[in-house]
Amino acid sequence: MAQALEEFGPPYVVKADGLAGGKGVVVTGDRAAALAHARAVGKVVVEEYLDGPEVSLFALADGASAVPLLPAQDFKRAHDGDQGPNTGGMGAYAPLPWAPAGLTAELMATVINPAIGELRRRGTPYRGVLYAGLALTSRGPRVVEFNARFGDPETQVVLDRLATPLAGPLAAAASGSLSGGAPLEWAPGAAVTVVMAAEGYPVSPLTADVIEGIDDAERVPGAYVLHAGTGTDRGGRLVSTGGRVLNVVGTGADLRAARTVAYQAAERIRMRGGWFRRDIAAEAARTAPSPA
Repeated sequence: MAQALEEFGPPYVVKADGLAGGKGVVVTGDRAAALAHARAVGKVVVEEYLDGPEVSLFALADGASAVPLLPAQDFKRAHDGDQGPNTGGMGAYAPLPWAPAGLTAELMATVINPAIGELRRRGTPYRGVLYAGLALTSRGPRVVEFNARFGDPETQVVLDRLATPLAGPLAAAASGSLSGGAPLEWAPGAAVTVVMAAEGYPVSPLTADVIEGIDDAERVPGAYVLHAGTGTDRGGRLVSTGGRVLNVVGTGADLRAARTVAYQAAERIRMRGGWFRRDIAAEAARTAPSPA
């Protein structure tokens, strides 16, 4: 372990070797903290640190070809400024106003299509949703992870922007007829989702806290709330049942407007101990060009 840390150098990336719900990795410049995480987890993987922004890209595959959805960016760290432990995701936004022209085409050519082609070559053609978590490093795009499903919180903003009814592309993927189909259409504007988390998340989230104010939140024009970790108690009240409880989605003409809507709505929701990051999409909105 110590030798691996020495070889890779800081920042150190120490990841649990197994399913950890997005919370089993520590990224730190503190060697002692990296060693402590390894001791606490047991079997770990030491990885190369990937500089540059992360991007999430979903694609629909039909076994031979693939069609990309809109790239998005999520926020894994628990607290503002990308501080604190890793989580399953505290918010996301789409589209990416800072993305270089041709980014999606490059990622399809270098990541998605080769993966689909290799699966087919091995005799296991893949049909369905392929998710690629990517880092746009100084050395080019690098794959952080693949997954065979839609994942949140990016799905919330990507599907919000999709103008084409989803059933058609899904049916084409299942039947092997994606190629030659009409291109997907995307709604103008932007979407931002802010995750409301339970007290103690991601370490030891508390549950059974009463949730109020969702109707008030959805009265904000352009806002709606998606449930993640919720249920009802014996009295019929809405309560928290998990760590990431709600996704508050804001939409608008651009990223600044969508972000404003999302936070106005989130502020109206009441849950004891509930909290959320306050900087989701802040930098992207600040630097995005104004719409013409």
